[in-house]
Amino acid sequence: MASLFHFSPIISTLFLITSCIASNQTPKPYIVYMGSPLNNSGDSAEIAQLSHLRMLSSIIPSEESERISVRHSYHHAYRGFCSLLTEDEAILLSGHEEVVSVFPDPVLQLHTTRSWDFLGLESSYYSRSSGYHYKHGSSFDVIIGVIDTGIWPESPSFDDQHIGKVPSRWKGVCMEGFDFYKSNCNRKLIGARFYNIEDQESTFTKLPNISTTIPSKPNGTPRDKVGHGTNTASIAAGAIVPNANYYGLANGTARGGLPSARIATYKACSEGNCQGSAILKAIDDAIKDGVDIISISIGRSFVFQTDFKDDPIAIGAFHAAERGVMVVCSGGNEGPDPYTVTNSAPWIFTVAASTIDRKFQSTIVLGNNVSLKGSGISYNPTGRSRSRTYPLAFGENIPFHPSLTSQARNCMPGSLDAKRVAGKIIVCMNDDWTISREIKKLVVQDANAKGLILIDEAEKRSPFDSGNFPFAEVGKLPGAQILQYINSSQNPLATIFPANEIRRFKPAPVVADFSSRGPATLTENILKPDISAPGVGILSAMIPKVDEVSSNLLPEKKSTSLFGITSGTSMACPHVTGAMSFIKSIHRTWSFSMIKSAIMTTATVSNNLRKHLTNTSGLYSNPHEIGAGELSPIKALDPGLVFETTMTDYYNFLCYYGYKEKQLRLVASKNYKNFDCPRNASTSKKELISNINYPSISIEKLKQNQGVVKVKRVATNVGSDRNATYTSSTIAPPGLVVRVSPKKIVFVKGIKKASFEISFDGKKASKGYNFGIITWSDGSHKVQMIFAVNIE
Repeated sequence: MASLFHFSPIISTLFLITSCIASNQTPKPYIVYMGSPLNNSGDSAEIAQLSHLRMLSSIIPSEESERISVRHSYHHAYRGFCSLLTEDEAILLSGHEEVVSVFPDPVLQLHTTRSWDFLGLESSYYSRSSGYHYKHGSSFDVIIGVIDTGIWPESPSFDDQHIGKVPSRWKGVCMEGFDFYKSNCNRKLIGARFYNIEDQESTFTKLPNISTTIPSKPNGTPRDKVGHGTNTASIAAGAIVPNANYYGLANGTARGGLPSARIATYKACSEGNCQGSAILKAIDDAIKDGVDIISISIGRSFVFQTDFKDDPIAIGAFHAAERGVMVVCSGGNEGPDPYTVTNSAPWIFTVAASTIDRKFQSTIVLGNNVSLKGSGISYNPTGRSRSRTYPLAFGENIPFHPSLTSQARNCMPGSLDAKRVAGKIIVCMNDDWTISREIKKLVVQDANAKGLILIDEAEKRSPFDSGNFPFAEVGKLPGAQILQYINSSQNPLATIFPANEIRRFKPAPVVADFSSRGPATLTENILKPDISAPGVGILSAMIPKVDEVSSNLLPEKKSTSLFGITSGTSMACPHVTGAMSFIKSIHRTWSFSMIKSAIMTTATVSNNLRKHLTNTSGLYSNPHEIGAGELSPIKALDPGLVFETTMTDYYNFLCYYGYKEKQLRLVASKNYKNFDCPRNASTSKKELISNINYPSISIEKLKQNQGVVKVKRVATNVGSDRNATYTSSTIAPPGLVVRVSPKKIVFVKGIKKASFEISFDGKKASKGYNFGIITWSDGSHKVQMIFAVNIE
């Protein structure tokens, strides 16, 4: 994703060096991160922008004064700006005494009902008559900031019935756009901002004595044109909507994790474009506006991961944590390979994706009356009338040219003979994953095919929504039957029926194949992802659907659906956001770090067959796939103990990671300006990262001949019994010796905290990662701490 801490010595000859800048360098957007504001209230926008523009004027040649402009200015929770710079200018700025880091503005990716019932948070926990209050007590107004593609305000998920007045602490705005008005905001959708994704140039503010413009009126709108932001907002905090469905599929009551929560939307993305500078600005605005929690289903590919000091989300989330605002992020959709998880800073709640107990099944009937089951989401635009039968052909047999046979097998663009495709159901292989299912569908659809059957040997992927185009995806065995039928029949025929929903499917949950896996590449001494939540086949609010052929809204009888079915860690992330909001509404005094711990230590590691959670290969899932386990919101209301990770822990993490105290002085807020790194962190001591008070344990390296490694944790008693005694038990793999000292921790009135030490001895353990669980129990609570130890 994008930046946090880099230094060079002060360049006293800053003005003289500008003549050495290469004139042939092409300017591009850079983010200049300058750490915390000089006071906790931040700088005024005008003062901050003027300071930033003057800094730019000191390094940009006078003949290029039109470039002395600021795209985004950060001045509340942290200082900095985004501007067009050459590489040499960026290097010069990185040496400025007020600058922490300078890095190219990255483009990040979107990580793109029944799920809350599956998690145990049923509708009965809310009462519409009492304003959606939790049935066991009064609720507290929680404000969720969703940084995404905007919102579709007319969706019933954002209706404000049964919701009280906007909280007086809210300081945000409802920005108007060309198709979005102040009246689109209400007591539910209380704020909306956008960052001119469609017209970035219009956002530049220029120095008064150099340019004739200050600042231009922005173009754009908070309205969602993609659907992603509408999806995520409704999952986190959507209102209760009965009889929600997607063209008859997944029918039920749609709602968010906390239907009474307020939503503020920050449109930092358009289709395929999430600028890191806009996300950083959105986080700064959200903190200033008064949100309690920020949900970000966005991230950079693991291939392009950078240091924390060069990561906009890590920077913004760090300063959010300083101000008591939790940031929840998706972990990425680049699984199932290891080392693919992103958004892995310890101050971010990182979410993996899993299935729920619902499957969307499609049925194929061949001309020989053989019926085969597959997966897929499709609907019949004419209703539930009988589907038609069409000729059946394998793409490999109808290439545009004999040299394209292998490409036609995978229905790659330009590989098929359109004349022989028209009017047929086409069978394609899915053994070349460089071509997406959407592209393969469009290839055959554009050639006037009547349907698509995809054969995927792995048969592990999330259900594909083909709209009203007949589609089914089958595995290796039914695929072989289809190909054998084609090869043995002179006139092969097939019918694809619209999808059906199967509920209470087992086993569930299962780790999604696409969900990115740990360990984290930046540091393996923090276990990532943190938690798993539903992210496959999730019903959520959607922007109005457009007919895929005519590009017109569907007629009344084929009316556009107000909901869609989507998959991704993007959908898992707002489930955790909603759960955290739900818990915060009950436990008002709990910090979000405490809530994070409560969620992690009460997560479930078993499925609805009462067996250990598995992945799509049928193997037991491990913490690098699911983190602490599957989200269980109701259990998290009463965790017994929590492991609170404080800002001191995060600063110690930065020290152990290798950042210098001089760097941290700029990063630190006023409350931590006098922070000193631990003595044992005079140089990079990444192995000490395992000692920060995190709710899970990860040890990157434990050599078999090294002896014992010890880590310490501090538990806080939040249970109703002030006089409680907890006893530890351990589940560890053979050969790994795990000892907890003391084995019992005792809490009495007035003493809420207790520390303990865990030692790991790997002399006889198997090499590679070893996983296990330490459980603390007082008879009524089970507090689980997951550990991962890499034996070398």
